[in-house]
Amino acid sequence: MDKEIKKKLASNWFKLLQNTICNDIEKLEGKKLKFKSKTWNRNEIKDEGGGEFRILKDGKIFEKVGVNFSEVHGKFSKEMSKKIPGASKDPNFWASGISIVMHMKNPHVPAIHFNTRFIYTTHGWFGGGMDVTPCIQDLKEKSFLHNELKKMCNRHDKKFYKNYKKWCDEYFYLPHRKETRGIGGIFFDYKKNNWEKDFKFVTDLGVTFQMISNSIIQLKHKKKWTEKQKEIQYVKRGRYAEFNLLYDRGTKFGLQTGGNAEGILMSLPPIAKWN
Repeated sequence: MDKEIKKKLASNWFKLLQNTICNDIEKLEGKKLKFKSKTWNRNEIKDEGGGEFRILKDGKIFEKVGVNFSEVHGKFSKEMSKKIPGASKDPNFWASGISIVMHMKNPHVPAIHFNTRFIYTTHGWFGGGMDVTPCIQDLKEKSFLHNELKKMCNRHDKKFYKNYKKWCDEYFYLPHRKETRGIGGIFFDYKKNNWEKDFKFVTDLGVTFQMISNSIIQLKHKKKWTEKQKEIQYVKRGRYAEFNLLYDRGTKFGLQTGGNAEGILMSLPPIAKWN
């Protein structure tokens, strides 16, 4: 398959998913609250693509949720070219993706993160994943999350779940705190063995994320909570912010390749506290 067709199919899927996820969220919130949308360009002088990030704040369920789509192209800096596969000989790149971060009003409902991307240098690959960060322990929720992700992974390859779960646990770890960010999920990168199969996996993950997040939210958003639990949530969000600013690959990649800072940093919680 032609690489331009691959790029188009991937970016069209990410855009479609942005629309369907935003529709879901607006339905959950009711009629009054809508996403605020902002489009941006990577380069104001010449066409190097751009994106659209949508943010919804202060809802009855979502304290802040961001749904970001981007499709950009250009040249990596010399420093970046050394770090990115396939870019050392030719610094030209193309990248598209969707990133979603949900910070909830009710501390019983965990923060949920999802992203998938397709990057093309001299060759192309997919990356991404989803993970869940509760501030109140719920073993049933953890079991539900991992069972659903395992089922989804097994539809494609029986080895995926074990490998991608391990990668997620190792990736979402705060070395300076010696603790994991949440209850895990799956994470993968440099997925490039078979484009059709890889794309199928990425689309399946998008649909599975939608199902998992809707199920968790529906089950818990009406649960009563206390101010003490809200304070615990604020401290947990501090850890979330630490990870995203210190270690997150997507944040680093976006900022180092001239992405939109506001869109990239939409993953940060609206209020966080430190003890």
